Amino acid sequence: MKERRRKCRRTPLTSSRTRYACGLSALTTDEPDPVAFARAVATEAAAIDAGFALVFFSQSLVEAGALSRALSAYAPGLHHAGCSTAGEITPQGLEEGHMLAMLLPSASFTAVSAMVDNLSSSGMDRITGEVEALRRTLRVRVGGERTRNTFALCFIDGLSYAEEAVSSAIHWGLDDIPLLGGSAGDDLKFETTRLISNGRVTSDSAIIVLIATEIPFHVFKTDNFVPTDEKLVVTASDADHRIVREFNATNAAEEYAASVGIVPQTLTPLSFASHPVVVKVGGEYYCRSIQRMHADGSLSFFCAIDDGVVLSIAQPKDMVESTRAALREVEARLGGIDLILGFDCVLRRLDARNRQVFRDISELYRVNNVVGFGTYGEQYRSMHLNQTFTGIAFGERQAAE
Repeated sequence: MKERRRKCRRTPLTSSRTRYACGLSALTTDEPDPVAFARAVATEAAAIDAGFALVFFSQSLVEAGALSRALSAYAPGLHHAGCSTAGEITPQGLEEGHMLAMLLPSASFTAVSAMVDNLSSSGMDRITGEVEALRRTLRVRVGGERTRNTFALCFIDGLSYAEEAVSSAIHWGLDDIPLLGGSAGDDLKFETTRLISNGRVTSDSAIIVLIATEIPFHVFKTDNFVPTDEKLVVTASDADHRIVREFNATNAAEEYAASVGIVPQTLTPLSFASHPVVVKVGGEYYCRSIQRMHADGSLSFFCAIDDGVVLSIAQPKDMVESTRAALREVEARLGGIDLILGFDCVLRRLDARNRQVFRDISELYRVNNVVGFGTYGEQYRSMHLNQTFTGIAFGERQAAE
């Protein structure tokens, strides 16, 4: 039976290893064998003297606990942190159903991490305290001077309803250290996301990673929408669960559908990806993406929402061209891109499929050496975002942030 299932797969099982000039190494596989993957990670970690690994994985391919146990057993000396995904970005482009590890060589990267449990009941002061403790640990490890070239990553349970508060609390403790990251996904099932860190597997949690490096880097974000004059005012909501019941004193799904010219009964995640809504904060527009519609016509959001919030229907721009322009700007700033660690909203992936540019975006990521995962939300400095690509690009010449 196993052999028959294997023969029915549309593509053969693949594994790959890609090393970059900055010293980072990426391993990927769609083989559902965590032990084989952990052994490959251990072998590569020894080869490049890696001290830390970032690990992203599809729960449709591998169970988080099995992967965590395998890494602890076969790569016990390698510290690691990561999360489940809503798609992966491998050296070959956009993929689904993969495991991905990014190995950081000790010669050019020093990483420290912490996991914050119980986000739903955790005080934000505790998170800021964890960040400050990590900064002290990193300072001891590398010395005060070298911590100037530091960036922070965070991975957050994408179903925790806590990303805004957590991102803000982390940013508060970082001072001028740039922050970016992604919310863990579960392949659009919206049931349970998982985070893993040094043998632990959790939900309702966040992982904070501080990384000091001599490699030049630049943190950036890009999106592909512009606001229109069509407004939706939240008039009834459940803020704790990010649910909007009414827009403009009308059933939320009906009012949204009427605004974008769609029959309410046909609303799907593709609809929400193709017709985003945005909110204006500090003179800049940010996406507040809709996750799904409920039977009563209420709408769940990926971001915080509340009564009185004014949303604008957004008109998408050409995703391929806007992303290419952003990457060109990054390349000019760094004097060349060696590798980009990217966090890409799952709604961008859905929208790319809907507009038949999925292969073009995938190829754009491939030629620009983007590696990362599809998220349920993106973190950028103090903000939690949606329908955005955030990334950190590593170069080879003059340092930049």
